[in-house]
Amino acid sequence: MLSFSQFMDTMANNPLLALSMALIGATIFVNGSTDAANAIAEAVGTRSIGFRSAVLMAMVCDFMGLVASVAVSTAVADTISGMVDFGGDSHAALVALAAAQVAIVAWGGAAWAFGIPTSESHALIAGVSGAAIALQGGVSGINGAEWIKVIWGLLLSVSGGFALGYGACKVIRHLFAEADYRAANKVCARAQVLGAGFCSFMHGAQDGQKFLSIAMMAIALSEGKAAGAQGVGGYPLWLMVACATILAIGVGVGGKKIVKTVGTGVVQMEKYQGAAASISAGLSLLLATFGGLPVSTTHTKSAAIMGAGSSKTLRSVNWGVARDMVMTWILTFPGCGLIGFLLAKLFLYLF
Repeated sequence: MLSFSQFMDTMANNPLLALSMALIGATIFVNGSTDAANAIAEAVGTRSIGFRSAVLMAMVCDFMGLVASVAVSTAVADTISGMVDFGGDSHAALVALAAAQVAIVAWGGAAWAFGIPTSESHALIAGVSGAAIALQGGVSGINGAEWIKVIWGLLLSVSGGFALGYGACKVIRHLFAEADYRAANKVCARAQVLGAGFCSFMHGAQDGQKFLSIAMMAIALSEGKAAGAQGVGGYPLWLMVACATILAIGVGVGGKKIVKTVGTGVVQMEKYQGAAASISAGLSLLLATFGGLPVSTTHTKSAAIMGAGSSKTLRSVNWGVARDMVMTWILTFPGCGLIGFLLAKLFLYLF
């Protein structure tokens, strides 16, 4: 397995790898700002936990989620590494991969500026796929058998998150129908915080694995080996720690804007609804992660929030905000994919 000192030696002798890793770090940071914040959004929105405390919780849970999930299964990371083929030319492959990261950062940065919780997971997949198509000159750079898992994951995250959020709310309201309101609120607030921690844990498992896989892809390509952990002996702990730390910093620096949109802009939630949404989203992410389906924390959590809101009345959901979010999701694949393609062509011409 690659040691940290070996990695530093490799970077010192390969400036293109150093640039690629810096750009991957930037995409992880943007993911923390736009995706990881969703895990804690409604818990902050209902004031079950303060923003700073929620960020600290997310930092710890993201780290634990990434490390623990890789110890059990690398299914999501393996799906991402097998999704595209960057060919045998290590220089050209790294150039294209670097272009993909620029596209992802640009797309995510624009979404953050407007406070729209776009999916960095899907931006990652789209940007890398567009770059691979540019490098290979066609769709031969795409592994359809792995890519189809993205579609299945999209269906699971939206339908599963919504249905579970809706159903969980109904169950909680039934269980606490005769309970004292203040006592029930306290229980639901604690459950909501635990659910937010669970979602953060699963975000580390899901998105952490995706970006860990891309980082390993860059390292393997720089050495002319298979584009994945199998090419360099597995995923080292130091790289997991680095990815989780950058994710956490992203939440703390840029997450507040997304927290406001998801936590209060879509639905004005009560604590029991927030608890239902968090737990439901976490369960959906758990099923997807160990099924090797690369899903979006943003999609899953937002769908669960809308399901929880709809359980009371459809009018409690701000469908205008929800529509804007959905339109951004729909545009991510063609939009970020095209940017990745064009930047890869440009970078390959220049470098």
